[in-house]
This record gives sequence, C-alpha cells and structure tokens, in this order.
Amino acid sequence: MTSWAEVVKFTACFDGVELSNSYGEPSLKIGTALLSRHRLWDNSIVLKGIDPDERDELMNREPGVFFLEKHYVGYDIVLARLAHADLHQIVPFIERTLRNLAPKRKIMAYDKRAHHQQ
Repeated sequence: MTSWAEVVKFTACFDGVELSNSYGEPSLKIGTALLSRHRLWDNSIVLKGIDPDERDELMNREPGVFFLEKHYVGYDIVLARLAHADLHQIVPFIERTLRNLAPKRKIMAYDKRAHHQQ
C-alpha cells in the first residue's frame, strides 16, 4: 500500500517540484507542468508519459494496481490504485516524468545528490 504522502515525500528531494492543485485535487507540478495528480475520490494517482503499449502491459500484468478510464483513452496516461500499489511500482513512472519535464541542471543536481546517498 502506498499513500499520496509517500509519493510527495519521494518528490521532495527533487528541486522544483511543488504541491499544487489540478482539477480541484492535490497534484505535483514542475513549474506549470503537471507531474501527477491524486484522485481523492478513488485514491488513485495519474501517471503520465505511459504509451499505450506499456499501459496495456501494465494493466494486463497487474490489473489490481493499474487501470484506465474511458476519459483517459488517447492520452499517455495510466491510473494506479494507491491502496494496491507499492511505492517501488509508482516511483519509476514519477521519476521518468520528472526527467522529461525538469530542466537538465535540476536533473544533474538530483543525480548528484542521489549518487552521494548511495
């Protein structure tokens, strides 16, 4: 089981990630770009940058965790049920989106800190 607080804590070590709101729900942003959003009504998280083939594979492999609603068809998104996900299942997608959205200097600083913590 993963909580939104754990996702937020993971992103706290990355300079430039801010708590915000999107569609009236808690979200994480880098500047004005949406990183992820916590859907309160079903305790799921919106994960971006997931192409349809990868999304289908995730939903087939772990249907209790990953799913899609009709509204998101056509977008590079998958939803994940936080109550059924481990943080290690969510972090790679958050980190990948961070790397795609953040300025290179912030990515380099993050990598440097992560390397020193090992």
